[in-house]
Amino acid sequence: MSSSSSPSRDRHYSHWKVEHLPATPAAFVRFFASHFKLWYLAIHLLQIAAVVCTILVPWGLGQITRTVSNGLDSAHAFEVLRWPLTLFAALLVGEVLFTRAAAGCHIHVLPLQRRMVTHVVFAYLQQHSHRFISNEFAGALAHKVSEIALGVNQALGILLFDLIPLVATLSLATVLLWSASPVLALFMAAWSLLFIAICYLLARRSHPLAQQYSAARSTSNGKVVDAVSNLANIRLFARHAFEHRYLGSFLDKEVKAANRSLGYMEKIRWFQTSCGVVLKLGLLLLALYLWRTQRIDIASFVMATSLSLLIINDVGNLSRRFLELFEATGNIANGVNTLIRPHEVIDQPQAQALQIQRGDIEFRGVGFAYGTGPAIFQQLNIVIPAGQKVGLVGASGSGKSTLVNLLLRLYDVQQGAVLIDGVDVRSVTQHSLHQQIGLIPQEPGLFHRSIRENIHYGRLDASPEELAQAIHRAGASEFIEGMELGYESLVGERGVKLSGGQRQRIAIARVLLKNAPILVMDEATSSLDSITERFIQDKLDEIMEDKTVLVVAHRLSTVAHLDRILVFDKGRVVEDGSHEQLLRQGGQYHRLWRRQFDEVLDESPV
Repeated sequence: MSSSSSPSRDRHYSHWKVEHLPATPAAFVRFFASHFKLWYLAIHLLQIAAVVCTILVPWGLGQITRTVSNGLDSAHAFEVLRWPLTLFAALLVGEVLFTRAAAGCHIHVLPLQRRMVTHVVFAYLQQHSHRFISNEFAGALAHKVSEIALGVNQALGILLFDLIPLVATLSLATVLLWSASPVLALFMAAWSLLFIAICYLLARRSHPLAQQYSAARSTSNGKVVDAVSNLANIRLFARHAFEHRYLGSFLDKEVKAANRSLGYMEKIRWFQTSCGVVLKLGLLLLALYLWRTQRIDIASFVMATSLSLLIINDVGNLSRRFLELFEATGNIANGVNTLIRPHEVIDQPQAQALQIQRGDIEFRGVGFAYGTGPAIFQQLNIVIPAGQKVGLVGASGSGKSTLVNLLLRLYDVQQGAVLIDGVDVRSVTQHSLHQQIGLIPQEPGLFHRSIRENIHYGRLDASPEELAQAIHRAGASEFIEGMELGYESLVGERGVKLSGGQRQRIAIARVLLKNAPILVMDEATSSLDSITERFIQDKLDEIMEDKTVLVVAHRLSTVAHLDRILVFDKGRVVEDGSHEQLLRQGGQYHRLWRRQFDEVLDESPV
């Protein structure tokens, strides 16, 4: 029996598989920053150099003032001022060069880091269980991946270009003022410590508000995506007003969260602006007093007042950047809390790639329940020999689809084991397991890509000849060639541009190309008309050759020709045999068959 997996492919898969990521925002940011540490070190050093030049500009201005205030002979003014002016110009040029060099390094890092964060978080998301994906909005998950990547860039940018430079600015300003007067330096140090401490406390109080705002915005975005994907239902059920009210309730919650968060941030802005006024007036008046009492000279007075104006400008920017930092960290925390959770279904440390030689399937003493719900299976035992075609029938909720989910290891059993060729599926990699099983669901998942790309997804290394053969065997050639762009035609989101039969033929072609030794069909033709179902059924019969097949079906005519039929009832196999054997038994299958046969007669034209 052929296999579509290979050890080399499984090794390639492990290169991008991500099993562990930091679960707190600070550790998460550090994790990704460490991959660009040399770049960030260069940015940090360049920013410090720029801060030194910026702070020394008022000092240089003070030196020029001191020289001028001592009196200048106009004939020798240029010679006397040459070095102070040269130093002043060098500081101005250095400030520009270092600042722009740091910005240039940051511009280089930003897209690379965003790419890395998006790739890694998406790879981690791919490892989450079917249960996790089913419980979340697809749009909300995509939005959180994007917000995490953006938040990491924003947080690091604010730290490197605003917060750290501000601390350096205040520290260097204090040192310069000390050289002029310890009184001025102590005033600056006291103001700086008090300002930073209060800002820190305000930031801590603002952080949960920013998180709540981010979560509310993410939820409302998810609701919009969900509504947009169901616009046809909204129109057909005439529920426009209801959807407006439904979405409006979530938007109202977002507005309330925004008012709480942004309102508090505005209070922070008022506080920081007021602190800036205190610094400017306080330093100016104190310097004026010291100058009048001849405890500092005019050069120190000019330096002190210039420093106050410079710092006020930085504080004004800080108030805005603090708000952005709160939002960025809130976005990261919101995304990390949702996405970076332990994976529910994981590969064992020594898991090997599954290599199917025969295709035997066995459910041995299986016990399973969804979460804390009632047990679906208790001591379920089923043996399916290689190459056998088996139908699974029964009422909704009887366990048919759950059996398929356990075979695919979308969930782990709580008791017993699911084995393929005698190998427990928990002991092999999920990637190799899924390579060995072809699945045709009721609604085939199609990407909003071309028909060629969707079919090629079955086996990416397939040749054009193999692709054409799969399309022909699936009976899809005629309708594809009749489309305006042929194989390059886009199928629309989830294949909305195609009919149900066309989508199923593409799904069949994709599975044919995959050529996995085990084939699972989960209500693959239940949504089709009888003519299209008969056509596709004939094609499915072709691809069943030399494969172990499980067919979940509501229409018993779909499974009547199979080797064996299992009848499920409340998680138990109550009947097992061929179509003829089960009819002769006169049990549950016989009653289901008669009921469906009578329904067909009732629907037939008189």
